[in-house]
Amino acid sequence: MESIIRDIRLAPQGYDKINWVKEFMPVLNVLNDELSQSKPLSGKNIVVTMHLEAKTAYLALVLKNAGANVAVTGSNPLSTQDDVAAALVEQGVKVFAWYNTTDEEYENFLHKALDTRPDIIVDDGGDLVSLLHGERSELLPNILGGSEETTTGVIRLRGLAAEGKLKFPMIAVNDAYCKYLFDNRYGTGQSTWDGIMRTTNLTIVGKVVVVAGYGWCGKGVAMRAKGLGANVIITEVDPIKAIEAIFDGFRVMTMDDAAKEGDIFVTLTGCKHVINGEHINLMKSGAILANAGHFDLEINKDHLSEMSVSKRIVRKNIEEFIMTDGRKIYLLAEGRLVNLAAGDGHPTEIMDLSFAMQALAVLHILEHHQNMANQVFNFPDEVSTKVALLKLTAMGIEIDALTAEQKKYLMQA
Repeated sequence: MESIIRDIRLAPQGYDKINWVKEFMPVLNVLNDELSQSKPLSGKNIVVTMHLEAKTAYLALVLKNAGANVAVTGSNPLSTQDDVAAALVEQGVKVFAWYNTTDEEYENFLHKALDTRPDIIVDDGGDLVSLLHGERSELLPNILGGSEETTTGVIRLRGLAAEGKLKFPMIAVNDAYCKYLFDNRYGTGQSTWDGIMRTTNLTIVGKVVVVAGYGWCGKGVAMRAKGLGANVIITEVDPIKAIEAIFDGFRVMTMDDAAKEGDIFVTLTGCKHVINGEHINLMKSGAILANAGHFDLEINKDHLSEMSVSKRIVRKNIEEFIMTDGRKIYLLAEGRLVNLAAGDGHPTEIMDLSFAMQALAVLHILEHHQNMANQVFNFPDEVSTKVALLKLTAMGIEIDALTAEQKKYLMQA
């Protein structure tokens, strides 16, 4: 089966991007060296659906070097980098993706990837799992299991499992302590502001930033906004998280109240329509709306369009909506993941941890699937600890180890 990409001639630029990130992914480099020798995935078909940029490409190459036949497709219409896709094809990975896909193209690419008849899947958001439990159910007997990268995907998986409908085991890599602590907090925290600042070329200092959702991603975005000099407001539906935000030094209020004050709004809830027409109606002219949640549903784009008298692209990834009263509201990156649709995603060193865990999750499925029920499994703590130790070693940092006496004491305590 032939790959479907934009332009194979872009491959040299893609090689440069991939080679750059490899320099800063020491944990994945260690795994690549090990797996290239042992080739534990020989003969296995793996489908990876993720944001197709350089760091994802390196994960795909590590899996290929471990012996797998790898097919990759994008998990977001605006996050695929065409030069990276071309470089992967030249290195023997099947790719079905290009930048700015239509909804029809996006689904077609998912089907093309599934046509390779995967044994193991690496999903991002749950679209692969959804297709396998629906239109592509004929492939279910082939599936040994898979892993999920995002909060949104894990929520969908747990819902499917709760109904007794999940047909193969899935590992919630997203819920690994080592993953959400670093990827969601530090990765999303930095990359969201990278995307916003690159796109708008505006200062953050002195602005009122409204962060919707104070989960791990929201914590990271709020922390970085504070560091950039913003006045940060948190909106929440969880009383405990709201108190945590207050104790962390942020103001907490309803979106109705925050809408009147905000200069920049960032949604990270995993829910839909967190910002609606009634909130848009209260916003000041010049308000900027950005989403860092997986799906483009957190900002109600239908309401935004219906309430405006005109709209136009004023700068790449910035759409201006003029309201009936003359106010201007700006939407970044079509309300899609601003850190990837308008940036390069999480910092390389962060994804080194996350993608090392993805590679190890694939190996765990391969080795243990026969003893795994059709459930959502947490990422094994001992493997998460192994990844963290590899990262510390690569950074030249040593830590203490418990003595035999201390281990005995803790077991008895």
